[in-house]
Amino acid sequence: MHTPSLDRLLQLRINAERLYADFLEIQAIGLADDGSLDRVALSPQDVAARQWFASRIEEAGLLVRDDDAGNMSGVLPSRARRARTLLVGSHLDSVANGGHYDGVIGVLAALECLRALKEARADLPVNVEAIDFTDDEGTFMGMFGCRALAGALPPDALSDSSTADYGAFRAAMIRAGMQPSEYYKAKRAPADLAGYIELHIEQGPRLERGSKQIGVVLGIVGRTNYEITFHGEAGHSGTTDMYRRRDALRGAAQFIMRMHELVRERFGDGIFNCGNILVYPGNFNVIPSRATLAVEVRHIDADLLNSMETAVISTARECAATFRLDVIPRLIVRFPAATMHPSVISAIKDSCEHLCFSHTDLYSYSGHSPQFLSAVTPSGMIFIPSIGGISHHRDERTDWNDVVNGANVLLNTLVRLALLHEGRVGVSRRAGDLRTDHSANRHSP
Repeated sequence: MHTPSLDRLLQLRINAERLYADFLEIQAIGLADDGSLDRVALSPQDVAARQWFASRIEEAGLLVRDDDAGNMSGVLPSRARRARTLLVGSHLDSVANGGHYDGVIGVLAALECLRALKEARADLPVNVEAIDFTDDEGTFMGMFGCRALAGALPPDALSDSSTADYGAFRAAMIRAGMQPSEYYKAKRAPADLAGYIELHIEQGPRLERGSKQIGVVLGIVGRTNYEITFHGEAGHSGTTDMYRRRDALRGAAQFIMRMHELVRERFGDGIFNCGNILVYPGNFNVIPSRATLAVEVRHIDADLLNSMETAVISTARECAATFRLDVIPRLIVRFPAATMHPSVISAIKDSCEHLCFSHTDLYSYSGHSPQFLSAVTPSGMIFIPSIGGISHHRDERTDWNDVVNGANVLLNTLVRLALLHEGRVGVSRRAGDLRTDHSANRHSP
């Protein structure tokens, strides 16, 4: 097996013109009249984008792979026996009326990295796989594809007995040629994986404000969503004494105010949000008998997120008791907080130093695929600046120079991670832990 020298591999760069041509082509798939992107998961536009992706994979002489969760990949295979697979990618689907950079930059850059490696005749000790994950944005079930691949979904998650109605999701899967009952077979064995790395726009203003070219993600925020329903008693608003009312909305309002104060006082970087309130019966002259809240808490620390979850339930019960109400909290979804792997963090930083790009450590306050993949394989993320911090909007933008810089950091990082498995960069291997040995790699800051 012939592999170019380490120095030659680290000098590889992506083809910026080809990457931009890809971006312009796929930008047209799902382009809305107002200039936004409407390519929600498993829609005809999403299916067309996947077909476009498969065509580009074939044109590059790579292997096309799909799985039972609908994830689609291009694979640059290794000639090494029993080679593990290094995953790199993101998602091509969008939110409704979204932007053109979220997710798609990560998939296109991953494909371009594989092209560059193939053209350089780089026969690496691992398979490298550029992957597009199904329904990452949550049209039906957030981060569905990566959760299926990580084995984080039970076989009956889409069954008729599940807590949510996923009939529309099952129908969309069938229209896209998938079998809804088979998605759990997409699970990969951790022993078969060498790692996961993702390039993504920041979706916030920190890199731009700090004049940094690259963000090295240390961890991803955990997120828990609840539906909290306060039950009171309806009555005539004009004839019922103010002090005898069991007003469900009053309890809900106090809960929202107390949670905002509590999070600011006790949970530092924690986030609380109430995104929707449904009030019944909703008339001018009727006391609300029911108020249902859509509530979310987020934190980068798993233990503090657990404490925030406890605070949500206890505060809801206290507010209900104050106004003689009943309250029913229902867990909707829980996404774990995740820490990125030291080996991947080191490889990203070393790549930034090698390429002379300014960089900073930060945490992601939006959910991403490594949130689940980090449980089964060493994972990491590279952020590039978002102009004005705008995302999920037609005005979402990233300077193209930043896209190219990020793609080159991705390529350099892939090389470093791949060669960890061949021992061609300094590493320590203990209990499956891959960590950069900085005495052997002087690029580390």
